[in-house]
Amino acid sequence: MPALVLGPMLRYADSRSASIWVETSAPCTVAVEAAGRAYRSPTFTVHGHHYAIVDLVDLVELGQDIDSYTVRLDDEAVWPLEGRPPSRIRLLPAEGPRRLAFGSCRTSVPHDPAYVLTHGHDVLRAYARALQSPEGEWREGEWPDLLLLLGDQVYADSPSPQMLEFIHARRDTAPRNEIADFEEYAELYRQAWSDPDIRWLLSTVPTAMIFDDHDLRDDWNTSQPWRERMARTPWWRRRVVAGLGAYWIYQHLGNMSPDERAADPLLRTLGEGGDGGGALDAFAEKADAEPGSNRWSYARDLGHTRLVMVDTRCARQLTPGDRRMLDPEEWAWLEEQVAAPAERLVIGSSIPFLLPEGVHGVQNWNEALCDGRWGPLARRLSEAFRQAFDLEHWAAFRRSFEDLARLLMRAGRPVLILSGDVHYSYLARADRAPVHQIVCSPIRNPLSRVLRWANVVTQFGLATLVGAGLARLAGIPRPPFRWRVTKGPWFQNALATLTFPDVVTWYEAAGDGVRRIDSVQLR
Repeated sequence: MPALVLGPMLRYADSRSASIWVETSAPCTVAVEAAGRAYRSPTFTVHGHHYAIVDLVDLVELGQDIDSYTVRLDDEAVWPLEGRPPSRIRLLPAEGPRRLAFGSCRTSVPHDPAYVLTHGHDVLRAYARALQSPEGEWREGEWPDLLLLLGDQVYADSPSPQMLEFIHARRDTAPRNEIADFEEYAELYRQAWSDPDIRWLLSTVPTAMIFDDHDLRDDWNTSQPWRERMARTPWWRRRVVAGLGAYWIYQHLGNMSPDERAADPLLRTLGEGGDGGGALDAFAEKADAEPGSNRWSYARDLGHTRLVMVDTRCARQLTPGDRRMLDPEEWAWLEEQVAAPAERLVIGSSIPFLLPEGVHGVQNWNEALCDGRWGPLARRLSEAFRQAFDLEHWAAFRRSFEDLARLLMRAGRPVLILSGDVHYSYLARADRAPVHQIVCSPIRNPLSRVLRWANVVTQFGLATLVGAGLARLAGIPRPPFRWRVTKGPWFQNALATLTFPDVVTWYEAAGDGVRRIDSVQLR
């Protein structure tokens, strides 16, 4: 009898439809029953694993919230689990979301005291418990309409001890302490999303996701020399193919609308029967070698808001002397999304657009030296510095930063950029444009106390003094506008909410729930 391995996850949702993603232990027909209706889809198979995504359509007449739903595998009920609260299907309000929750960088280590000491509490788990509590701050009308996970949903290059046990039990080949293939990625996602509270949250709140480097590997696509070095690494090809294929299955598939999935050629191929692992691998290999063959970025109209989730990893142009965060095709797509009518833009970028100004200057300077501004020796040293200190944000792709800054200045509407990656949270505001940078990181992967102080000194102290000077020495022009950090930094594990039109709140774990770190009205 088939069993539920992972899920159900409420992924894409709008004001009329919703999509439920599952992984099962065997091929079967998955049925989702809600409000007296049954919606069915057969599983498809890749690399011996079985998946389905069930679209529930024409739901608008049932109201925004469906009290509960049931999942059946070949007519055997497998969800909800006994003793757990029911899962709900939450449609987005037609006029637009009232509240988004967002964050990034979540490790999947256990919750026992030893790991709480080193990794802190999982704020996403604590938030799930707060939503489940009948006496908590959030009545159902205060729940988020959408959860944005902005990168590093899994750590393929730094697995938990439990994941390492799984790896070492099946092989003793390189990479010894990292993910190697699709089978290990499947287990990595299972461990990340199978905690009961996390599982309930993902079954009830719609989610949209985008990757960052650790979903594949630290410094993924930071530069052309990095790609060349990894291409010479014997195990890398299998790893990147598995990583992008697993990302498509576990994250990207649920980002697509039902219409987009109906037109997707890869999903159509996987649905033809047999094991589609070869087709998925071929797709992933081409997506890595030819980024223009696939688009990971996506956009949604959310009533009053245009949501644009930007791929800042796979779509990079790494040509020395003409580095771009987005290649020409991806940039043209982004221009179209920014031009689309909406009251405001919310841009999801896994890496921050507006860093502290001093750090921005240091990354500008480093990029110029990597391009040979001060000669071959400085170029080699600067490339090593770039990789060692993660100098790979928008500031390290200066031409793209300036292009986007000018584009947002012309947009003529408020722009909120939601990001993670840097393992601290803050708010920054541009001085000549209605642009706010809102960073929330990490959900669960805090910096050590030493690294926190190092970041304060280098990013908010020393860099502020020297960054602009170094940029000027390298002949780099000033950016199109200035900005400043107005709140933060906070270094604890955190999750943030954006309450429309203009309130952002950061939370940390507290007991069986969460408490506010700070709340700010954007102006």
